[in-house]
Amino acid sequence: MTIQEFQQHILNRYGKRDAERGVWPTFGWFMEEIGELASAMHDVDQKNKEEEFADVFAWLCTLANINNVDLYQAVWDKYFKNGGPQGHK
Repeated sequence: MTIQEFQQHILNRYGKRDAERGVWPTFGWFMEEIGELASAMHDVDQKNKEEEFADVFAWLCTLANINNVDLYQAVWDKYFKNGGPQGHK
């Protein structure tokens, strides 16, 4: 599966409801998932970590969809086009 395929899957499955919810309530859900991921990373339960990473990615795709952002293109343009960013993170 590609990033584009997953983003499209999220749009197909949840797009109508996500658009109705809007950007800022959706961002709130996204931040809640970030918090759950932060908690999971303090634990040894690998399955829970994987589930929380998946949730964060799904909500990121949702935010991208309702903001008309193609995540694949955004990542390509920022990190691969013209050699990507230079310097240290």
